[in-house]
Amino acid sequence: MNTVLLQEILRYNKLLVLARSSLVNIGKAIKGEVVMSQVLEKISENIFDNRIPDAWKKSSYPSLKPLASYIVDLVARLDFVNTWI
Repeated sequence: MNTVLLQEILRYNKLLVLARSSLVNIGKAIKGEVVMSQVLEKISENIFDNRIPDAWKKSSYPSLKPLASYIVDLVARLDFVNTWI
C-alpha cells in the first residue's frame, strides 16, 4: 500500500508542478513578460475550450472528463491521498 501511495504522490506532484508552471507562464505571456510559445498557446486554447491540455495528459492519470470536472476530480484525489499521509 505504501509503495502505491508513494507512486501516486510522485505522479500528482509532477502533474501539479507542470500545471502550475504552465499557468504561471501563460499569465506572464499574456502580460507580455515572456514570449507565447506554441506549447503555451496550445495549453491556453485547451483551457479556453475546457479540455485537458495534452502536455498535462502525459503526466496525468487517464481521464475523459472535461477540464472543469477533471480539476474537481484531481482535488478530490489529492484530498484522499492527503488523508493517508
